[in-house]
Amino acid sequence: MYCFEKKKYDIGIPYYKKAIEYSKKISDSSQLVFTNLNLTWALFDINKFKEGEESLKIINSYYKKHKDNSVIVVLKMLNGMYSNFKNENAKSDLYFKDAIRLGNNLNQKSDLSYSHFEYSKLLLKLKDYKNAYQNLEIYTRLNDEIYTEEKLKKADVEGVNFQLDEYKRTIDKIENEKDLQFQSLKKSRIIVLLFIIVIFVLLLFLNSLIKNNRFRLKSNADLLLANEELIVANKKAQESAMLKTQFISTISHELRTPLYGVVGIADLLLEEHKELSNSSHLNSLKFSARYLLSLVNDILQINKIEENKIVLDKMTFNLIDEFSMIKNSLSFIAKKNNNKIHIDVDALIPESLIGDKLRFAQILMNLVSNALKFTKNGKIELKARQIKVEGEIHSIEIKIKDNGIGISPLDQDKIFDKFVQVGRKELDYQGTGLGLSIVKRLLELFGSDITVESELGNGTVFTFCVDFECNYMKTNEIINNIQVNMTSSKILKVLVVEDNHINQLITKKTIEKNNYSCKVVDDGFMALDILIEEEFDVILMDINMPLMNGFETSRRIRAEGIETPIIALTAFDKNEITDEAIMAGMNDIIVKPFESVQLFKIINSHILKYKSLV
Repeated sequence: MYCFEKKKYDIGIPYYKKAIEYSKKISDSSQLVFTNLNLTWALFDINKFKEGEESLKIINSYYKKHKDNSVIVVLKMLNGMYSNFKNENAKSDLYFKDAIRLGNNLNQKSDLSYSHFEYSKLLLKLKDYKNAYQNLEIYTRLNDEIYTEEKLKKADVEGVNFQLDEYKRTIDKIENEKDLQFQSLKKSRIIVLLFIIVIFVLLLFLNSLIKNNRFRLKSNADLLLANEELIVANKKAQESAMLKTQFISTISHELRTPLYGVVGIADLLLEEHKELSNSSHLNSLKFSARYLLSLVNDILQINKIEENKIVLDKMTFNLIDEFSMIKNSLSFIAKKNNNKIHIDVDALIPESLIGDKLRFAQILMNLVSNALKFTKNGKIELKARQIKVEGEIHSIEIKIKDNGIGISPLDQDKIFDKFVQVGRKELDYQGTGLGLSIVKRLLELFGSDITVESELGNGTVFTFCVDFECNYMKTNEIINNIQVNMTSSKILKVLVVEDNHINQLITKKTIEKNNYSCKVVDDGFMALDILIEEEFDVILMDINMPLMNGFETSRRIRAEGIETPIIALTAFDKNEITDEAIMAGMNDIIVKPFESVQLFKIINSHILKYKSLV
């Protein structure tokens, strides 16, 4: 209504985005694609093509899978608009012609008319004025036909409603006459009856009044007592919820901060000591730290996993490399229990796959580490088989097999529940009981499920199937997007406001490697002092600092009239602080630990934006 009737896109677009979130919760792909379709159209109408790019990709992916003709005309038109925006004129022309052809074949007049209208814009841009004018004429004619049809439908409905109103008035008139006759015949008897009823009602009312008064006094006393108990219970519930939130926030921050140090130091070692670049131990340390970070995030946000708030990433990876990394990272557990890990990968599986490799690795890590813990002097097999190929989608079946202690049939239904541990007789098997629960929920995000076959004393086999994409053009595009120019011809000045000395060291070295000038201060007061004396191109601001936190420091910087971009560099969850960061005048948020590529991409973006405004 707001976008396409009132043309108030700034109000309508947020409603579409909310609708998409609700569609994800109920797992309704049709609602999700139609909402993304309208969102893309609205964004393209106001020339926000970059913002609508992701939604367009989702619709294209949906159509490739479902071949839904109800969206094909608009989808072709939107692809034509996007290609026009990218100046891919030939490609845009083909899309618009397909949209017009399909619109005629499917008799979708409304979508067909808009396709002619958008096509005319392309032709006008190409200076083909004659064809542009012809398409505008067709657009006008189709709109007139649609308007005429709607008027006829409304006229038919109004005519039927008028006849129904006439019939109703006639029936009401007959009923009124009947009621008047009936009332006239029984008027005298009703008066006597009413008199008797009134006396009887008065007597009942008097009796009820006495009883109700007694009951009310007793009920009031009970309600007062219950209300007091409810107030106490509600207060305790609120305190419990607040403590839980504070606990999760604190744990998240306290775990991410040292992890930033581990990841950062591993990166620095690899940068400064090139001879260690092939060290399996150092690479395993870095991989394990990143895996631990992902695991911490998912454990702390397991409710978000259940509510489908996590969106899978698109990264390119090699399956054999991932299996080898898992094997190397868990080698110490294997040696402890004298186990061997055997990797078997189908030769038909492509070298480069596209998917969320970090969460896929987390699934494998949980399953293989479980197998190693519950197996002694044995063998763990990690197998991958390609079972189906449909276009660019490769279905890969993964099996993790061990010859360990096994799982009893009674326990096999419980192992995927949260905080459940089976087969634990003493303290031999450590863990939280969350591993398999997280595996199941992560696989649900991949659109998959997991099965288990096991027998006590004869080992266990976990099996699941995951779909990955194989497209070498997209793979190259992803790799190119990851690569960032890490050199700069101009020395840019960066101010880092951070109280943790390890974090100061890592951040400073990371920044100076890119030919940036970096100064570090320990708190907000020192930041204010140095900003009055010197100018900087960007400020990296920690949030949780003594004396004065990052939000208050940012507010005071803005109060001084300093417009330098401020980027929050924090271990807090981004969703928890976004609103307060915006109110404090911050420009962006980066969650520690981060990739240096991500850091410089965001820094350069904000510096360029700031310089263009100045």
